[in-house]
Amino acid sequence: MDAFLASHAALTIAWALLGVAALISVFLVTLPSTKLPLSRRRPGAGQQGSSVQRLANAATATVEKAMRGRSGSVDSILEEAGVTTPAKDLIVITGAAALACFAFGLVLGAPVVGVLMALLCPVIGRMLLSVLADRRRRAFGNQLDEVLQMIAGSLRAGYSLPQAVGTIAQEAAKPVSQEFARVTNETRVGRSMIDSLDDVAARMRNEDFYWITQAIGINREVGGNLADVLDNVSKTIRERSQMKRQVASLAADGKLSAIILMLLPFVVALFLFVLSPNYIMKLFTEPMGWMMLAAGAVMLGIGGFWLTKVINLKY
Repeated sequence: MDAFLASHAALTIAWALLGVAALISVFLVTLPSTKLPLSRRRPGAGQQGSSVQRLANAATATVEKAMRGRSGSVDSILEEAGVTTPAKDLIVITGAAALACFAFGLVLGAPVVGVLMALLCPVIGRMLLSVLADRRRRAFGNQLDEVLQMIAGSLRAGYSLPQAVGTIAQEAAKPVSQEFARVTNETRVGRSMIDSLDDVAARMRNEDFYWITQAIGINREVGGNLADVLDNVSKTIRERSQMKRQVASLAADGKLSAIILMLLPFVVALFLFVLSPNYIMKLFTEPMGWMMLAAGAVMLGIGGFWLTKVINLKY
C-alpha cells in the first residue's frame, strides 16, 4: 500500500480527483439556482451541456433523491443563515471539497492527513453556516429599534398593521426586509400574522422581537393604541441594547484570550510544519502520533466548551 501511494499512478489519480472536485465546485457555485429549465424555455430542445455539467446535474439529482423528505433540518439552517443556494448543491459542493482535500493528502503522500481534512470539510461548512446565521441574527437585532419606529409612524399615518408590515418589507434593510416580506406573503395566503411573527422570533432567536409579537397579539385582542405600545417597547429594547453593548465591552478581553488560546495549537503546528516538516509529520504517520492528535482534539474541545461557557454571559 505504501509503495502504491508513493507511485506515479497514485499521484496521477490524486491530481485527477483534485481536478474533478474543483470543476464540480466551480460549476455548482456559478450555476444560478433559479434558472428556468431549457425544456420550458424552448419546447422540443434537446439536453445540452458539457460532460462536467451533466456530471454535476447527476450528482445533485442523486443527492436530491437521497434527501427527499429528510432535508427539513438542513433547509432550516440555510434559512437562518440567509443562504439561497439549494441544500442539494451545498451538499455536493461539500462532498467535492472533501474529495479535493483527500486528493491533496494523496499528493502530499499522507493519506491520513487527507482523510482528516476530508472529515473536517462538513464540520467547517456547518460552522460557516452557524457564523452566517449568528451574524444575520445580530443584524436583525440591531435593526429592531428602527423597525419599531417605522411601524409606529406608519400606524400614526393611518396605515393598518399589515400595510405597516408591508412597508417594512419594502423599505427596511436586510435581513429585516426579508423576514417581513415572508410575513407579508404568508399573511396574503391566509396565515395568521401573529403566527408568522412568532416564527420570525423563533428563527431569529430574538427575545426582544418575541416581546414585540406578544404586544401586538395582546393589542389585537384587547384594543388600544398600538403605536404608543410599540414606542414603549422600543424604549425598553433600546435600554437593553445599551446594556448588551456594555456587557460585550467588558467581556471583550476574555473573548480575545479565548480566541488566542484556541488558535495557538494550530499556529504552532503550522510553524513546525514550515520549519521542520519531518518532525511534525510523525504525528500523522505514527500510531502514537495519532493517539496524541486524538487526545489533543478531545482536550481542545473540552477547553473550547469551557471557554465558551465562561465568556458567554447571561443577563
